[in-house]
Amino acid sequence: MNSPFSSSWRERLTPAVRMGLSISVATGLYGVSFGALSVAAGLSVLQTAALSLLMFTGGSQFAFIGVIAGGGAGSAALGAASLLGVRNAVYGLQMSRMIGPRGLARFLAAHWTIDESTATASSQNDAAEQRRGFWIAGGGVFLLWNLFTLVGALLGDALGDPRRFGLDGAAVAAFLGLLWPRLREREPVALALVCGVVTAVAIPRLPAGLPILLAAAVGAAWGVWRSRAHALPAAPDIVPACTSEESREAS
Repeated sequence: MNSPFSSSWRERLTPAVRMGLSISVATGLYGVSFGALSVAAGLSVLQTAALSLLMFTGGSQFAFIGVIAGGGAGSAALGAASLLGVRNAVYGLQMSRMIGPRGLARFLAAHWTIDESTATASSQNDAAEQRRGFWIAGGGVFLLWNLFTLVGALLGDALGDPRRFGLDGAAVAAFLGLLWPRLREREPVALALVCGVVTAVAIPRLPAGLPILLAAAVGAAWGVWRSRAHALPAAPDIVPACTSEESREAS
């Protein structure tokens, strides 16, 4: 006999919840890598934990410690991190309309608006699922990212190179899992390929973080062009009839 609790759990584990939980685990585990690399770059355990808690955007955090590890000044590290964080402001405009948080929830939503929560919410068609996916992914990543950042920072050199565990590929695989169901028509496939080529060409030529911003700009430009193309008024199918005066002159 099936337990009523099992059916209740199945109802609660909607597609958005399952997606949010899976991407939270995949991304959160990668926090071990950030924690270890941050301490290796010269930051203390407390500083490393504060970065994940307050900055909370992986790309910006890795850019920050990358500049520090390379001998750059704190202002240069902050500038690189801020540049990468611009994308979250763009996400925020979309999520504000989609999720519609109110009151104090707006501040929490702003802090949890990252790649993962935005992608999870955007991949849903139902409004309730969009909100559910955003909060599950945002909260799950926040909790696990900070937890495993602390683990990586405390273990430090004992971990060796974190990339040998394949954690750097876990987040990429999670994003591919989110992207794949969206590629049902030729246009999204073409846009994904164009952005991929742009990123691949830009990686050896631009500083870290800028290639993905360039690809995002290409995608945004495509979206603006498409929206304007659809907004253009269609040509009239019927030629207006001439006035009675014009018909008399013609006759």
